[in-house]
Amino acid sequence: MKVALFIPCITEHLLPETGISMVRVLEHLGVEVEYVENQTCCGQPAFNAGYHDEVIPMAEHFIELFADKEYVIAPSGSCVGMVRLHYERLPLSEKAYSKYKHLQSRIFEFTEFLVNVMKVKSIGGSFNHRVTYHQSCHLANELGIVSQPRDLIKNIDNIDFVEMENSSVCCGFGGTFSYKQEDISLSLVAQKANYIEATSAEYCIGADSSCLMNIDGYLKAHNMKARTMHIADLLAQSLGL
Repeated sequence: MKVALFIPCITEHLLPETGISMVRVLEHLGVEVEYVENQTCCGQPAFNAGYHDEVIPMAEHFIELFADKEYVIAPSGSCVGMVRLHYERLPLSEKAYSKYKHLQSRIFEFTEFLVNVMKVKSIGGSFNHRVTYHQSCHLANELGIVSQPRDLIKNIDNIDFVEMENSSVCCGFGGTFSYKQEDISLSLVAQKANYIEATSAEYCIGADSSCLMNIDGYLKAHNMKARTMHIADLLAQSLGL
């Protein structure tokens, strides 16, 4: 099995270790991994800000790069949701749209791919810490990915998983929302941080780096105990990779 990596902007520029962890886990499971050169942003920030026409060249470039791949995998529910769901809303060229329809069914979020496509139930790792899980909005509400990350976490040996209260409540990031609606965003992330701390977890695990970056910033700024960790990093660490 061969997969092409789609590395989102935040992963590439701020949290590259998460992309590396994803590769290590996939290779540990016997997957051949390819990095596609010349990939750029999928266009999600501009699209969410209302610049739909400006996104078209970005989307068509993305489609051209990835359309012929067997599988495309990304460590981000929001970016996969952009390609799988919102490219459909763009007035793409006929040629691009034809290629897109093939890509649309071949692009997967990392945990979705492991559980739904590869049928992985346990990776066999060990992690002797208490963790909780933040259910990010795009991952659950757009892609319907709810149980997959939790199953992978729970099946790690020696892990102490505690479900936080209201795990599906937004962390307040939402890209440009976090500074356009700063007061609401801060209120949401404060609430999320309190839910995390109430579990006494050492780590809050998530599948979207943007959410984790937002939450971790608040936790550190307020001297709270927990730290955030992407599920790809958790799986890699549990395997000693």
